[in-house]
Order: sequence, then structure tokens, then C-alpha cells
Amino acid sequence: MASACRADEVLFKDDFAGKLGEGWSWVREHREAWRVSPRGLEVRMEPGNMWGPANNAKNVLVRAAPDTAKGEIEVSVYVENHPTEQYEQVDLVWYYDDSHMVKIGLELVDGRLSIVMGREEADRTRTIAIVPHSSPSVRLRLLVSGSRIRGEFRTTDSETWRTAGECDLPVRGLGKISLQCYQGPAKIERWARITEFRIVRTNARRPGAEREP
Repeated sequence: MASACRADEVLFKDDFAGKLGEGWSWVREHREAWRVSPRGLEVRMEPGNMWGPANNAKNVLVRAAPDTAKGEIEVSVYVENHPTEQYEQVDLVWYYDDSHMVKIGLELVDGRLSIVMGREEADRTRTIAIVPHSSPSVRLRLLVSGSRIRGEFRTTDSETWRTAGECDLPVRGLGKISLQCYQGPAKIERWARITEFRIVRTNARRPGAEREP
């Protein structure tokens, strides 16, 4: 008789309800520009950039990633922002260091709110997908298996994940998971909201998400 399917295993979750969960740390922390409220983690959108060689964004939040050799890892989060600046963005990132990462996020590109997925290796950048998105909130997901990573997203009123893109990981040491907010305005105070962060070891890949044509 076939054994029962093993359920997905939640390795870590954080709703940022009043405090940060264990295991987080900041890169270039600006303490006055982040807060945790009953609504989740709120980060002020400040100037700075992680895309390319600048590597000067503040309040880059990171934690250790699970070992992907032991099975597929799914990382997901809910983000909300109302950007007005070119390339202003809130990202979920598989992160090695400031110069090696893969991101998927909510970003303003040429006046259009979009889901953007990109890969960076040794500060050399490659945009994998730009998908128009009508809402200032979205659920983001990264699926990592071995040396491959896939970025997905879904609207808050849908249960269907859509694939933004897929690529090889720019491996450099041990992987981390990061939340990043940057390219915001210098003189306007605006805060992104982040909540419902989850890390899951999946049992097996379920039927594929809807791929953007």
C-alpha cells in the first residue's frame, strides 16, 4: 500500500505582530525608519539601491535560509506599498550578499505598477520579468529547489499563483532570505507594510502555477 503523502512543513512564520520574530538581522539599519505594529512590519521607503553596484539601501532585513539540498523551499510574504518614484520597490529576495541575489517585488516602472523579477551576480543585473499589476498589494513567493529558483505572485482576491520567471541561483556561500524596500523619495514620508511571512519545506511540487504569456 502506498504511504500517505507527507504534508508540507512550516519551518518559520512571522506576522510581525508587535515584534520581529527570532533570527532576523539588519544590514545598514536605520532604526527610525522601521517599526512593528499590530498591522505588521512597516518600513519607510527611503532612497538607496540594491540593483547593481550601489548597494546602499538601508534597512535590508535578512535571515538564514534552510538547506535546499534537503528538498524544495517555499518562501512567501504579503507586501503593500503605494509607490510614486521610478523603481521604488518592495522585494522578497533570495540573498547571498549585496551583489548576489534574486528578487521578486512590487515596483513602479515607467509610471506603471509592476511585478518585477530580477537576478544579480557580481553586481551584474538581469531583469527576468516585468508584469503589470493593478493593485498596491500582492502576495509574493519564491520556490527554490537545488540551484533553481522560481518567482510567483498572486492578488489578494485570488488563490491562483502566477509565475513571473525562473533562473539559476547566483550561489555565493550560504543562502539567506531578505526583505528589501528602497528607491523611495527623500522628502516624502511613506511606509511599506509587510506581513504573513512564511518559510515552508514542500512535500512535492503541486501542479504548476499559471505562467504569464
